[in-house]
Amino acid sequence: MEREYDLIVIGTGVAGSDIALHCRDAGMRVAITDNRDYGGTCALRGCVPKKVLASAAGMVASARNHRGSGISGDLSIDWPRLIEFERSFTDPIPRRKEKSFQKAGIHTYHEPARFVGPNQVAIGDEVFPARYIVIATGAHPRPLDVPGAELMTLSDDFFYLRDLPGRIVFIGGGYISFEFAHVAARAGAKATILQRSDRVLSGFDPGIVDRLVRASGEIGIDVRLNMPLSAVEKTGDGLLVRAGKATIAADMVVHGAGRVSAIEDLDLAAGGIEVDRRGIRVNDYLQSTSNPAVYVAGDANTKSPQLTPVAVMDAHIVADNILHGNTRTPDYSVVPGAVFTNPPIASVGLTEEEAKNKGVAYTVNAGDLSDRFTNRSIGERHAGYRILIGKDSRRILGAHLIGSGAEEVINTFALAIKHGLTVDDLGLDAIPWAYPSHTYEIIQMIYPMVRK
Repeated sequence: MEREYDLIVIGTGVAGSDIALHCRDAGMRVAITDNRDYGGTCALRGCVPKKVLASAAGMVASARNHRGSGISGDLSIDWPRLIEFERSFTDPIPRRKEKSFQKAGIHTYHEPARFVGPNQVAIGDEVFPARYIVIATGAHPRPLDVPGAELMTLSDDFFYLRDLPGRIVFIGGGYISFEFAHVAARAGAKATILQRSDRVLSGFDPGIVDRLVRASGEIGIDVRLNMPLSAVEKTGDGLLVRAGKATIAADMVVHGAGRVSAIEDLDLAAGGIEVDRRGIRVNDYLQSTSNPAVYVAGDANTKSPQLTPVAVMDAHIVADNILHGNTRTPDYSVVPGAVFTNPPIASVGLTEEEAKNKGVAYTVNAGDLSDRFTNRSIGERHAGYRILIGKDSRRILGAHLIGSGAEEVINTFALAIKHGLTVDDLGLDAIPWAYPSHTYEIIQMIYPMVRK
């Protein structure tokens, strides 16, 4: 007998999971499937394991920053034990997630899914009709069309390395390569980052990125620009990377050159679903532009930035639109981003380039915070800011930070931008900020503008 569902969800990451559970709680007949372990990128191959590794690297960085300030001895990373600790977080997730679905009455499948019609999905060898179908398949490393690409280690697999090689080349100058390189360097490896263009971390303020590159160099990370990858070759004692006019010997080459929507195996044409080079085309309600039965949440759609908090927001919007009709639309105008290096960098709102292109009148408040108590006390030598402020409105337009706590402080600036707050709303007379704290430094960042 054919089993019919109200909703089939493809993907078990944060977006797919939230949609399935919300719709099931509303009484819908729901099925969910994933051809990989249940849990998705963030829990298994992204945020969670990354934070474990970055925290360990941060402890080593902090101890070394304190040398000569009353802290003696050396702190080092035991890589196999660290990976074992990391897996204590990730290993239980697939089973725990599946049990939560089953407890809620959601039917679970472990097969690849593909469309066989506008309202029909084949899961393995079975075909199921559904009123609605949600695609929440996330993203995977971008295929690289170069000789020897098969010799590279995918960024997904870096989290599960039992041993850390001594020489690692990271392809691509984005957040994945920088975060992994900082972990590897703190664990004693020689890390090299190769960027095909003349700029790394292109979504962040160039001045802040320059400071991060300098900080990276101080711990032995070799960042090379204008180095497009041409080949990876196997040698007698490792690998050889050919990029630009250089050849670099390595024990491992890690693919950190971006991620793309994981939709190529879904046979979207059979479902009448339009796509472009970025992913599935959706309308303002995150619904397929060509098939109203299909909604898309997270990395698979053309509108959504590839970030976990954005996928969660998408999920809530999609669930509401399925349950109550198309009433909610996402707002991607204020999305803070962070790179979990040591020190971290963070950004939200307009960069100067964007402000100029939009014709926005602004002033810039920029400076160094490394001599402030909060940073001197922890030996942080790389701390600074660049704040864009509306010339007439005095509203916060953009914030770009480097230094300890940047990934936390940026959220306050995001709220300020979202709600149109001015420098006066954040200044000395706003609230008595907790001191000493990194958030208190917001006053330092905006105070000269308040005085003006």
